[in-house]
Amino acid sequence: MPSVEQYESAMRRALEISLNGPAVGINPQVGAVILDPTGAIVSEGWHKGAGSDHAEVMALEQFAENFPGASLENHTAVVTLEPCNHVGKTGPCALALAEAGVSRVVFASADPGDQSSQGSRTLKDAGIEVIPGVLLKQAEEQNRVWLVSKRLGRPFVTLKWASTLDGRSAAADGTSQWISGPESRADTHSRRANADSILVGTSTAIADDPELTARRPDGSYFEDQPIRIVLGESAIPNDLRLFNDKAKTIQIHTRDLHDALNQLWALGIKHVFVEGGPKLASAFVGAKLVDEFIVYLAPKLLGGPNMALGQIGVTGIEDAAQLQLLETKQLGNDIFIRARSA
Repeated sequence: MPSVEQYESAMRRALEISLNGPAVGINPQVGAVILDPTGAIVSEGWHKGAGSDHAEVMALEQFAENFPGASLENHTAVVTLEPCNHVGKTGPCALALAEAGVSRVVFASADPGDQSSQGSRTLKDAGIEVIPGVLLKQAEEQNRVWLVSKRLGRPFVTLKWASTLDGRSAAADGTSQWISGPESRADTHSRRANADSILVGTSTAIADDPELTARRPDGSYFEDQPIRIVLGESAIPNDLRLFNDKAKTIQIHTRDLHDALNQLWALGIKHVFVEGGPKLASAFVGAKLVDEFIVYLAPKLLGGPNMALGQIGVTGIEDAAQLQLLETKQLGNDIFIRARSA
């Protein structure tokens, strides 16, 4: 039987290969490896996207190819997410593992889906040992977008802004290009490419005429482009750059953020990258709908009224929204901050 250290090492490998799968779409990134009785990895797999074999099935198929006719008795499957228990475009992974004859299944995160959860129960009913929670913190962080969206039943919301050290997002004359440096802008574009959608309000769409695409530093476009979302009831001109052919654009005709997120969820969008102005940012913060904050702080001072964030319903210091810092680093001359509500 493999040791705890071998389970953790195998889970790290499973988490690593899970990133081979698509970051966007309705399904999570999942990796799986098969361990022989000594704890050595003998096959592995990852989920390649909706409709394709799940990670566990890919790992089982690779084992069968590598060891024709070999038994999986005393072998362990290590999976980043609890094996699913429902029939969709593919069969239930829990049943596939049970029928394959593995003796043990180790996973990190429990599946929060209403239809897909309870795979561990199916495995236990088949007499398979189940060990949950291995490297749980790392797995939940890596797959946070899918897990949080599933648990909340709405898209995961990332709010991004760039500001000076004194909190301004624009100068007194309204100019704002460029507050952050090229390294920060490149980071933003890579994050756009890993989101299902980018959202701005009608005011930003009209005033700034942004293209809202994900581009590399050389100006070329990433293969996967997020859907461009314009939020608000105001009519917007059809000659704006966000109506070019680089990506799909839709307008959500509401000012109700909860309603907007419900509409986007119904469209299959699980991650919304909010890049609007201070008014929209403040609305999302005030409604407590932000799951992740991405902030780029530039070593500049502007003064004046154009704060990156406006009123969020806080009147006293005791009511301040508390955030948990997740990541800080230097990007060129800027400071990058990633945080979430405490």
